[in-house]
Amino acid sequence: MKEIWRGRFFVFTLSFKVLFMNAENSSLETLQDIKRIMERSSRFISLSGLSGVSAGISALIGAWIANKWLHDYYLLYNERGDYYAGDFHELKSKFIMLAFAIVALALSSSFYFTWSKAKKNNVPIWDHTTKKLLINLIIPLAAGGLFVLGLLYRNDWHFVAPACLIFYGLALVNASKYTLSEIRYVGIIEILLGAVNMYFAEYSLWFWAFGFGIVHIVYGLIMWWRYDRKISSTE
Repeated sequence: MKEIWRGRFFVFTLSFKVLFMNAENSSLETLQDIKRIMERSSRFISLSGLSGVSAGISALIGAWIANKWLHDYYLLYNERGDYYAGDFHELKSKFIMLAFAIVALALSSSFYFTWSKAKKNNVPIWDHTTKKLLINLIIPLAAGGLFVLGLLYRNDWHFVAPACLIFYGLALVNASKYTLSEIRYVGIIEILLGAVNMYFAEYSLWFWAFGFGIVHIVYGLIMWWRYDRKISSTE
Protein backbone atom coordinates (compact mmCIF):
# COMPACT_ATOMS: atom_id res chain seq x y z
CA MET A 1 0.00 0.00 0.00
CA LYS A 2 2.85 2.33 0.92
CA GLU A 3 4.49 1.65 -2.42
CA ILE A 4 1.29 2.61 -4.23
CA TRP A 5 1.04 5.88 -2.28
CA ARG A 6 4.70 6.62 -2.89
CA GLY A 7 4.19 6.06 -6.61
CA ARG A 8 1.14 8.29 -6.67
CA PHE A 9 2.97 10.96 -4.68
CA PHE A 10 5.91 10.78 -7.09
CA VAL A 11 3.61 11.13 -10.10
CA PHE A 12 1.79 14.05 -8.44
CA THR A 13 5.09 15.76 -7.59
CA LEU A 14 6.43 15.25 -11.09
CA SER A 15 3.22 16.58 -12.63
CA PHE A 16 3.34 19.61 -10.37
CA LYS A 17 6.95 20.30 -11.36
CA VAL A 18 6.09 19.99 -15.04
CA LEU A 19 3.15 22.36 -14.66
CA PHE A 20 5.30 24.78 -12.67
CA MET A 21 8.06 24.68 -15.30
CA ASN A 22 5.55 25.21 -18.08
CA ALA A 23 4.03 28.13 -16.21
CA GLU A 24 7.51 29.55 -15.56
CA ASN A 25 8.51 29.19 -19.22
CA SER A 26 5.24 30.77 -20.26
CA SER A 27 5.84 33.67 -17.88
CA LEU A 28 9.36 34.15 -19.24
CA GLU A 29 8.08 34.16 -22.81
CA THR A 30 5.41 36.68 -21.83
CA LEU A 31 8.01 38.92 -20.18
CA GLN A 32 10.23 38.68 -23.24
CA ASP A 33 7.29 39.60 -25.48
CA ILE A 34 6.49 42.58 -23.26
CA LYS A 35 10.15 43.63 -23.33
CA ARG A 36 10.22 43.46 -27.13
CA ILE A 37 6.99 45.46 -27.38
CA MET A 38 8.30 48.12 -24.99
CA GLU A 39 11.59 48.30 -26.89
CA ARG A 40 9.78 48.77 -30.18
CA SER A 41 7.56 51.45 -28.69
CA SER A 42 10.45 53.42 -27.13
CA ARG A 43 13.23 52.90 -29.70
CA PHE A 44 13.52 53.28 -33.44
CA ILE A 45 14.78 49.79 -34.33
CA SER A 46 14.27 49.95 -38.10
CA LEU A 47 17.62 51.64 -38.69
CA SER A 48 19.33 49.47 -41.27
CA GLY A 49 23.00 48.54 -41.21
CA LEU A 50 23.08 49.08 -44.95
CA SER A 51 22.19 52.72 -44.27
CA GLY A 52 25.51 53.13 -42.49
CA VAL A 53 27.35 51.37 -45.31
CA SER A 54 25.74 53.57 -47.97
CA ALA A 55 26.46 56.75 -45.97
CA GLY A 56 30.08 55.68 -45.53
CA ILE A 57 30.54 54.95 -49.22
CA SER A 58 29.01 58.35 -50.06
CA ALA A 59 31.48 60.04 -47.70
CA LEU A 60 34.44 58.24 -49.25
CA ILE A 61 33.30 59.28 -52.73
CA GLY A 62 33.10 62.88 -51.54
CA ALA A 63 36.54 62.68 -49.92
CA TRP A 64 38.04 61.29 -53.14
CA ILE A 65 36.53 64.10 -55.23
CA ALA A 66 37.64 66.75 -52.71
CA ASN A 67 41.17 65.34 -52.66
CA LYS A 68 41.31 65.51 -56.46
CA TRP A 69 40.13 69.12 -56.43
CA LEU A 70 42.75 70.02 -53.82
CA HIS A 71 45.44 68.35 -55.87
CA ASP A 72 44.44 70.34 -58.96
CA TYR A 73 44.26 73.56 -56.93
CA TYR A 74 47.78 73.20 -55.55
CA LEU A 75 49.08 72.06 -58.91
CA LEU A 76 47.75 75.27 -60.47
CA TYR A 77 49.19 77.26 -57.59
CA ASN A 78 52.64 75.78 -58.18
CA GLU A 79 52.45 76.48 -61.89
CA ARG A 80 51.49 80.11 -61.37
CA GLY A 81 53.77 80.62 -58.43
CA ASP A 82 51.29 83.01 -56.86
CA TYR A 83 47.98 83.01 -54.96
CA TYR A 84 44.75 84.06 -56.66
CA ALA A 85 41.73 84.81 -54.49
CA GLY A 86 39.37 83.83 -57.30
CA ASP A 87 40.74 80.29 -57.38
CA PHE A 88 40.24 79.88 -53.63
CA HIS A 89 36.67 81.20 -53.73
CA GLU A 90 35.90 78.85 -56.62
CA LEU A 91 37.31 75.92 -54.66
CA LYS A 92 35.30 76.93 -51.60
CA SER A 93 32.08 77.09 -53.61
CA LYS A 94 32.78 73.69 -55.15
CA PHE A 95 33.40 72.20 -51.70
CA ILE A 96 30.10 73.58 -50.36
CA MET A 97 28.14 72.21 -53.33
CA LEU A 98 29.93 68.86 -52.97
CA ALA A 99 29.05 68.72 -49.28
CA PHE A 100 25.35 69.29 -50.00
CA ALA A 101 25.41 66.67 -52.77
CA ILE A 102 27.08 64.05 -50.54
CA VAL A 103 24.68 64.74 -47.67
CA ALA A 104 21.71 64.41 -50.03
CA LEU A 105 23.09 61.14 -51.44
CA ALA A 106 23.79 59.71 -47.98
CA LEU A 107 20.37 60.71 -46.61
CA SER A 108 18.44 59.37 -49.60
CA SER A 109 20.25 56.03 -49.63
CA SER A 110 19.97 55.70 -45.84
CA PHE A 111 16.26 56.47 -45.96
CA TYR A 112 15.72 53.86 -48.65
CA PHE A 113 17.40 51.05 -46.72
CA THR A 114 15.70 52.05 -43.47
CA TRP A 115 12.30 52.23 -45.18
CA SER A 116 12.94 48.82 -46.74
CA LYS A 117 13.78 47.28 -43.36
CA ALA A 118 10.71 48.83 -41.73
CA LYS A 119 8.54 47.44 -44.52
CA LYS A 120 9.98 43.94 -44.04
CA ASN A 121 9.36 44.16 -40.28
CA ASN A 122 5.86 45.49 -40.95
CA VAL A 123 6.41 48.45 -38.59
CA PRO A 124 5.71 52.14 -39.25
CA ILE A 125 8.73 54.25 -40.10
CA TRP A 126 7.12 57.46 -38.81
CA ASP A 127 5.75 57.54 -35.28
CA HIS A 128 6.22 59.33 -31.95
CA THR A 129 9.61 57.68 -31.37
CA THR A 130 10.85 58.76 -34.80
CA LYS A 131 9.89 62.35 -34.02
CA LYS A 132 11.88 62.25 -30.75
CA LEU A 133 14.83 60.70 -32.55
CA LEU A 134 14.89 63.40 -35.22
CA ILE A 135 14.48 66.25 -32.72
CA ASN A 136 17.38 65.02 -30.59
CA LEU A 137 19.46 64.50 -33.74
CA ILE A 138 18.68 67.82 -35.41
CA ILE A 139 19.36 70.15 -32.46
CA PRO A 140 23.13 69.42 -32.21
CA LEU A 141 23.39 69.19 -36.01
CA ALA A 142 21.75 72.60 -36.43
CA ALA A 143 24.06 74.12 -33.82
CA GLY A 144 27.04 72.55 -35.57
CA GLY A 145 25.85 73.79 -38.95
CA LEU A 146 25.65 77.37 -37.68
CA PHE A 147 29.10 77.04 -36.13
CA VAL A 148 30.58 75.72 -39.37
CA LEU A 149 28.93 78.53 -41.34
CA GLY A 150 30.62 80.98 -38.96
CA LEU A 151 33.98 79.34 -39.66
CA LEU A 152 33.39 79.58 -43.39
CA TYR A 153 32.38 83.22 -43.03
CA ARG A 154 35.71 83.87 -41.28
CA ASN A 155 37.57 81.85 -43.95
CA ASP A 156 38.88 79.58 -41.19
CA TRP A 157 38.91 76.21 -42.92
CA HIS A 158 41.23 74.49 -40.49
CA PHE A 159 38.52 73.61 -37.99
CA VAL A 160 35.62 72.84 -40.34
CA ALA A 161 36.28 69.09 -40.44
CA PRO A 162 36.86 68.79 -36.66
CA ALA A 163 33.68 70.76 -35.99
CA CYS A 164 31.68 68.52 -38.34
CA LEU A 165 32.96 65.40 -36.60
CA ILE A 166 32.40 66.70 -33.07
CA PHE A 167 28.89 68.07 -33.60
CA TYR A 168 27.87 65.00 -35.58
CA GLY A 169 29.13 62.79 -32.77
CA LEU A 170 27.20 64.85 -30.21
CA ALA A 171 24.07 64.46 -32.33
CA LEU A 172 24.47 60.67 -32.43
CA VAL A 173 25.05 60.44 -28.67
CA ASN A 174 22.04 62.67 -28.02
CA ALA A 175 19.76 60.60 -30.26
CA SER A 176 21.09 57.18 -29.26
CA LYS A 177 18.54 56.76 -26.45
CA TYR A 178 15.78 56.56 -29.06
CA THR A 179 17.41 54.03 -31.38
CA LEU A 180 19.98 51.21 -31.37
CA SER A 181 22.41 51.59 -28.46
CA GLU A 182 25.41 51.01 -30.74
CA ILE A 183 24.83 54.48 -32.21
CA ARG A 184 26.16 55.95 -28.96
CA TYR A 185 29.57 54.34 -29.45
CA VAL A 186 29.74 55.62 -33.02
CA GLY A 187 29.03 59.12 -31.71
CA ILE A 188 31.79 58.86 -29.12
CA ILE A 189 34.27 57.74 -31.80
CA GLU A 190 33.29 60.71 -33.99
CA ILE A 191 33.79 63.13 -31.09
CA LEU A 192 37.24 61.70 -30.29
CA LEU A 193 38.27 61.88 -33.95
CA GLY A 194 37.17 65.51 -34.14
CA ALA A 195 39.04 66.38 -30.95
CA VAL A 196 42.28 64.79 -32.22
CA ASN A 197 41.78 66.41 -35.63
CA MET A 198 41.92 69.83 -33.90
CA TYR A 199 45.66 69.27 -33.37
CA PHE A 200 46.33 67.84 -36.82
CA ALA A 201 44.32 70.19 -39.03
CA GLU A 202 46.54 69.53 -42.04
CA TYR A 203 45.11 65.99 -42.18
CA SER A 204 41.48 67.09 -41.90
CA LEU A 205 40.38 65.42 -45.13
CA TRP A 206 41.77 62.09 -43.93
CA PHE A 207 40.05 62.43 -40.54
CA TRP A 208 36.84 63.37 -42.30
CA ALA A 209 37.06 60.37 -44.63
CA PHE A 210 37.82 58.01 -41.76
CA GLY A 211 35.11 59.37 -39.45
CA PHE A 212 32.29 59.69 -41.95
CA GLY A 213 33.45 56.94 -44.30
CA ILE A 214 35.28 54.04 -42.69
CA VAL A 215 33.57 54.26 -39.28
CA HIS A 216 30.13 54.27 -40.92
CA ILE A 217 30.95 51.31 -43.14
CA VAL A 218 32.33 49.22 -40.25
CA TYR A 219 29.38 50.14 -38.05
CA GLY A 220 26.92 49.37 -40.83
CA LEU A 221 28.42 45.95 -41.50
CA ILE A 222 28.32 45.08 -37.79
CA MET A 223 24.68 46.17 -37.52
CA TRP A 224 23.78 44.26 -40.67
CA TRP A 225 25.38 41.11 -39.24
CA ARG A 226 23.62 41.49 -35.88
CA TYR A 227 20.14 42.53 -36.99
CA ASP A 228 19.47 42.70 -40.74
CA ARG A 229 20.99 39.34 -41.62
CA LYS A 230 18.39 37.56 -39.51
CA ILE A 231 15.59 39.26 -41.41
CA SER A 232 17.15 38.43 -44.79
CA SER A 233 17.62 34.76 -43.87
CA THR A 234 13.95 34.34 -42.95
CA GLU A 235 12.67 35.57 -46.31
